[in-house]
Amino acid sequence: MTYRDSKTPPVALTVAGFDPSGGAGIVADVKTFTALGCFATAAVTSLTFQNTTGVFGAVHQTAASVRAQVLPVVEDFTVACAKTGMLPTREVIAEVARLFRETSLPAPVVDPVVRSTSGYDLIDGEALAALVSELLPLARVLTPNLPEAERITGLKIEDEDGMRRAARLMREMGSRAVLVKGGHLKSNAEWGMRNAEWGRAAVDVLDDEGRVTVFRGEWIESTSTHGTGCTLSAAIAACLGRGLNLEEAVGAAKRFVTDAIRHAPGLGHGHGPVNAVTSDK
Repeated sequence: MTYRDSKTPPVALTVAGFDPSGGAGIVADVKTFTALGCFATAAVTSLTFQNTTGVFGAVHQTAASVRAQVLPVVEDFTVACAKTGMLPTREVIAEVARLFRETSLPAPVVDPVVRSTSGYDLIDGEALAALVSELLPLARVLTPNLPEAERITGLKIEDEDGMRRAARLMREMGSRAVLVKGGHLKSNAEWGMRNAEWGRAAVDVLDDEGRVTVFRGEWIESTSTHGTGCTLSAAIAACLGRGLNLEEAVGAAKRFVTDAIRHAPGLGHGHGPVNAVTSDK
């Protein structure tokens, strides 16, 4: 079914952590789903304590409580698209994977949230291993940034070729498609010198079952980057729920995030939130 012309909004589900400052996690996801024409639903995996300056701790939900949140939604609504964000423990990851295997939930956009923008580790090695073994094979697309891709694959990624290799390896590890986000390359001066002809470009590499697409978008110099990964993965999910194919969904999601950074409200004393509220996409 396509939702492009439907009067009933597609239902979108996020299974992720809660950021009380509103910049990341399920709050960012709900804003993004709504802006892109979806009806947002959510299950909380962890209550984090954070703002734009850092993450100060978290209280994780149990696997049973995550399941208890998701099942009533699935039983009442037809969920058109889904994404996962912060899945803090091996038990929660295993339960979320079980839910996607055993229910009518669609293949999710998996954002492998490993570390916050401020550098706080959000999951340990055991949980990451469970994510790779349990959830990657169920994903429609995996959306790691460079540090996450390096941690998952063990590769050092310094250029576009490295992004391609990492994407291919993660597909070989089980994911149907992988979008490696290259934003962190812009902090590497050597990268900028080697690729000066690109100008200030935001480069992402999508490998969808072996078909590689490179997205080069506008680079915006900004400290308002809190929640960009959450917003991008939620936007991809929403666009898939509206009937776009994956390549179209990634392109639209990148434009949405670019606009959200450009129109950031300038809040906070650290990495401020983006403006994932309105969209003409």
